Amino acid sequence: MIPIAATLSAVPAVEPNDIAHFMRPGTLQLSALPPLSLYVHLPWCLKKCPYCDFNSHEQPEGPLPQERYVDAVIADLEAALPLIWGRSVHTIFIGGGTPSLFSPDAIDRLLGAIRARIRLAADCEITMEANPGTFEKDRFRAFASAGVTRLSIGVQSFNDAHLQALGRVHNRAQAIAAVEEAARSFSTFNLDIMYALPGQTLKQVDEDMALALQFSPPHISIYHLTIEPNTYFAKFPPLIPEDDMAYAMLDRITETMQSAGLNRYEVSAYAKDGHRCKHNLNYWQFGDYLGIGAGAHSKLSFAHRVVRQVRIRDPRAYQDKALAGNALAQSEEVSRADLPFEYMLNALRLRNGFALQEFTERTGLPLSAIERPLKEAERKGLIERDFARVRPTVRGFDFLSDLQALFLEQAEAKV
Repeated sequence: MIPIAATLSAVPAVEPNDIAHFMRPGTLQLSALPPLSLYVHLPWCLKKCPYCDFNSHEQPEGPLPQERYVDAVIADLEAALPLIWGRSVHTIFIGGGTPSLFSPDAIDRLLGAIRARIRLAADCEITMEANPGTFEKDRFRAFASAGVTRLSIGVQSFNDAHLQALGRVHNRAQAIAAVEEAARSFSTFNLDIMYALPGQTLKQVDEDMALALQFSPPHISIYHLTIEPNTYFAKFPPLIPEDDMAYAMLDRITETMQSAGLNRYEVSAYAKDGHRCKHNLNYWQFGDYLGIGAGAHSKLSFAHRVVRQVRIRDPRAYQDKALAGNALAQSEEVSRADLPFEYMLNALRLRNGFALQEFTERTGLPLSAIERPLKEAERKGLIERDFARVRPTVRGFDFLSDLQALFLEQAEAKV
């Protein structure tokens, strides 16, 4: 999962590895750099889903250009090394697209190249997304042998009618087989499940969750089907459950998860103790991440600034540019006025909220920068706080967009 980035301007005349440019004096004073993650984007799918607004592309005719694309990603990483020199990477996430379209040998070569160029933490979590439609016997085990420590499976539903409505390329039987193999091959794995699907009833939600829990998954991500702009569903919207029914579905899901020992630690994530997704936690705690691959986003901190970057989206153009030494499409320093909203957009997704000290460490801003919207949020019953932490209340969790909007309003008022 990638956090929403600020709007970025066209890339200035700065080389992506010009560390002197990013280390120059500025308006912020970060006392320490946050943990660093690596995101690798593999952009192809068997078929573009009608609800998907990610940078994913139906695979081209003929063989997938795995060799050249991995070469491009490695070149992209090498060009970016000066920006993260000396820092350890704590988590890696290989997302897409459908990364499991790539062969285990290609993933093995990719991870080997990463290990040869950057220092990985001893307990580095390495997650890879996979879809049941690309499942083959022993394939998941081969990904584990290549170094993947955590698999995230895009099940979405175990109901064939709902899978067809979502445009998925797998069916119920394939989903079950894929989850069974993931449970055998990985000590920790995640299931992606969607709710509020076209024609879905509360009983069918219960059936999906009951089947998912039969496999004892240590982590489940739950997503409300939303109609995103520039998707097939935006042009031809399906009939989905009303808001009241969707809230009832989420309440039922949360109750079911808690009964199974999976606690809701983030708006869309439930996990057993010791199985929270470290990579996504780093996003939500406003950590740093270097994104490589077509359309990948980065957020990198330096002593006096926070920078966001985006790689070229088109896979073919990305490969050409990366192999030539610069796949950067956009780059921008996050303004002081935008930093509080950028931070809150992520941190308030966490059930346990954030530490006040962490806000100052990761934004370089004083607490006075967020005092006004915090007071307003407290007045509306959306947060609770003490001298150390700020936490969303149950109401704040239910109306997260309203809570986050208070910090957006402050940013817009300063423009």
